[in-house]
Amino acid sequence: MSHLVAPSLLSADFLRLGDEIERINNSAADWLHLDVMDGVFVPNISIGFPIIKSVANSATKPMDVHLMMIDPQKFIPQFRDLGVSSLSVHYEACPHLHATVMKIKEAGMKASVALNPHTPVEVLTDILEALDMVLIMSVDPGFSGQKFIFQAYDKVLRLDKMIKKQGLDVLIEVDGGMNMERGKHMLEVGARVLVAGDTIFKASDPVDTIKRMKMLAS
Repeated sequence: MSHLVAPSLLSADFLRLGDEIERINNSAADWLHLDVMDGVFVPNISIGFPIIKSVANSATKPMDVHLMMIDPQKFIPQFRDLGVSSLSVHYEACPHLHATVMKIKEAGMKASVALNPHTPVEVLTDILEALDMVLIMSVDPGFSGQKFIFQAYDKVLRLDKMIKKQGLDVLIEVDGGMNMERGKHMLEVGARVLVAGDTIFKASDPVDTIKRMKMLAS
């Protein structure tokens, strides 16, 4: 299958959020990626439900939401009601991960588990078949524009082998420090969804940047 590109709204100009979303609507992007942080699990606070509701009213791309928070299972119904397509929760934040994943799927959303840079992919061996996607963080979560962690390539490669060994159809999404060169390499080792923030929203022509990112594997 061809790969997907998900612009990360965290890097958008929030004073011009409507215009930024409309630009993504008119681009070749596949999803719109939203980061939700609680200031506890990660040292930052981002958008909440009022902003997400406004985004949902304007966005025509499926919303891919990454929850960087403790107790994410408490809010699954709210994200479902906002029309979220894919919901990522952190392995490190979910002591009852299987139950949380099942609640996401029962709510009609695609279930994804995110891994911090220090967490090995092998922890997902026994739950991989229940997932629609795994999100590999290639930076420490919390802020955009951080230094890329090159060990993420090996993690994606190992995860891809695990997925193929089990004969599963699980997407690998990568988020953090993504540019054209790193995106191309990630696709070569098994990634299928590229999340990009500054590379897209800080570009002189974000729509063209998305188009070029979509063509990386061509």
